[in-house]
Amino acid sequence: MALEIERKFLLANGRWRDRVSRSTRIAQGYLGGDACSVRVRIEDKQGSLNIKSKQLGVVRQEFEYGIPLQDAEALLELACGQVLRKLRHYIEMEGHVWEIDEFEGANAGLVVAEIELEAVDASFPRPDWLGEEVTDDALYYNVNLMREPYSRWSRAPC
Repeated sequence: MALEIERKFLLANGRWRDRVSRSTRIAQGYLGGDACSVRVRIEDKQGSLNIKSKQLGVVRQEFEYGIPLQDAEALLELACGQVLRKLRHYIEMEGHVWEIDEFEGANAGLVVAEIELEAVDASFPRPDWLGEEVTDDALYYNVNLMREPYSRWSRAPC
């Protein structure tokens, strides 16, 4: 069984931009499910299918498989609701990779940093541009941003 150990944060400022090593455009949609999210994604003309358990928190089950680009495009057409679009930036720091997502469309204005870890209690760099942790806030999960976009939130983000 594959596990994803991931922490998610808001950004305190824009100083992270000077550290970006590469960026990629992502389009992804969800195909439904109550116990898990099933995501199809196109990133740099590569298709993938991802199945992730829906529990909140740092650790979740995750399975990811490459699929042909044409299959990914066809599956995106079947996605429930909108297709989530974002620009992902990568920052390497002290042996870790930060992924910073700048959302587009109905989620424009939301910027979130994520880091995958080897263990729940693993130490990781905490740069000065890192803001509040939102790992346990379901609003910030991509599957929920597709259903309830950032532009429709009635409360200020955490």
